[in-house]
Amino acid sequence: MSPYVFIIIAFSLGLGTTLTFASSHWLLAWMGLEINTLAVIPLMARQHHPRAIEATTKYFLAQATAAAMILFASMSNAWMSGQWEISHISHPLASATVTMGLALKIGLAPVHFWLPEVIQGVTLNTGLVLSTWQKLAPFALILQVAHNTHPYLLTTLALFSALIGGWGGLNQTQLRKILAYSSIAHLGWMILVAQMAPQMTLLALMLYITMTSAMFLTLNKVGSTKIATLALAWSKAPALSTLACLTLLSLGGLPPLTGFMPKWLILQELVSQGFPTTAVIIALAALLSLFYYLRITYVMTMTLFPQASHILASWRTPMTKRPTLLLCTTTMAAICLLPLTPSVIALLN
Repeated sequence: MSPYVFIIIAFSLGLGTTLTFASSHWLLAWMGLEINTLAVIPLMARQHHPRAIEATTKYFLAQATAAAMILFASMSNAWMSGQWEISHISHPLASATVTMGLALKIGLAPVHFWLPEVIQGVTLNTGLVLSTWQKLAPFALILQVAHNTHPYLLTTLALFSALIGGWGGLNQTQLRKILAYSSIAHLGWMILVAQMAPQMTLLALMLYITMTSAMFLTLNKVGSTKIATLALAWSKAPALSTLACLTLLSLGGLPPLTGFMPKWLILQELVSQGFPTTAVIIALAALLSLFYYLRITYVMTMTLFPQASHILASWRTPMTKRPTLLLCTTTMAAICLLPLTPSVIALLN
């Protein structure tokens, strides 16, 4: 891709997200979401492969449907209440419609069907953008309308996402699909406390972006898109494979890694607010996700490629590129931030 085209696309992605962040009017927020969608489509379709074109088409149709729902809900709210402000979406029907539109934007269950197929059809770098940057603008809107949304709707979306995100990744062999279902499960944790503790949702979102970025960049560095090919990762980069296993366990929420922090704080908030049953259900759903993280970790550390030998074989391609600064930073942040939990709690309070 030409560097000029890449600069234009990156500028458009930043402009769309910033416009949505800064807007208090529904039309401006909708415009920012559309700029984001149109900017990422050239990145998805640049492979000139039928699977990439199929993923781009599915992404465009899903995002267009979500944008139409958001625009319809905002126009209905303006018609019934005379308000175009994002924080003044007061009618129950408009609030539920815009929440479902934003859920479709980010891939919450039960409107998640496009997300695994789309991420499977694009490159790892583009999948990283879809899993991280493209979540920021819709989440800004979700946090602004959460106080006007029925709590049962948010809880239902959250529990469905956590359960389907864990259940759907169990029988997958494609790493991009597994990371897509991991995204769905983590989004459920974030949405669950969006109404009662929005600052905790932001914390979970930032840590999820950090951990997922580290995982996508690691897979891109070792050149693996299937679980079976991860048996080669140890011979290519032993240190990077070890850190990748720790990052996977952090995504699963195991202590003493960073991913334990948001899950622990969210469960504590749910119990303190009087929702112990919801906390138990979503904690059990996290065990489903932990299973396929452990499965990937087992393949990376305790299995070898068939006919493995101690000599440099033709299939054992050495790594020619060293890990980048972004990969090193995100990996360390995904593993080592748990000791900062008391400071984070003090900031949240």
